[in-house]
Amino acid sequence: MASIFGHGVVGFTLAKIIDKHNAKWLIVCAVFSTILPDFDVIGFRFGIPYEHPMGHRGFLHSILFSIIWAFVLMITLGRKNKGVWFLVILLSTLSHGILDAMTSGGMGVGFLIPFDNSRFFFSFRGIKVSPLSIKDFFSEWGIKVLFSEFKYIFIPSFLILFVRFLIYRTKGFLDDKN
Repeated sequence: MASIFGHGVVGFTLAKIIDKHNAKWLIVCAVFSTILPDFDVIGFRFGIPYEHPMGHRGFLHSILFSIIWAFVLMITLGRKNKGVWFLVILLSTLSHGILDAMTSGGMGVGFLIPFDNSRFFFSFRGIKVSPLSIKDFFSEWGIKVLFSEFKYIFIPSFLILFVRFLIYRTKGFLDDKN
């Protein structure tokens, strides 16, 4: 998996580029939604094996879960702008599995669970897989993870946000001239 930091940056970026009102709760929910699929690691404590449909990178990483979660948040929290809420939360939740499918480790991502229990990776796997324990994260391994995320997640996200800033600033400047 990518780290909590890499996932969170993607949720923040998605919320900022899709929601022109910059609703704070939507940003918080988007960031949380990028992290939520990794709650499946609790299954290890209950003896659920990695490769089980409810194991790590299983159902909580699936497209169906992303749709259900986005629908729940849209109905409960997205009173205005339901479509924006649904889209931001859906893409934020989906982004978790997408990033995990680009990591250097694990058994793949169960995008199609419960319809198909196959696990998938993308051909690009440049993001270093993050350790599951906090102790291991604060090690040389964790530094390698952060470096790969900086290269493949943080810089692209920053560039997207910078372009968004320039577009809105230019648009505001042009609107003031008219």
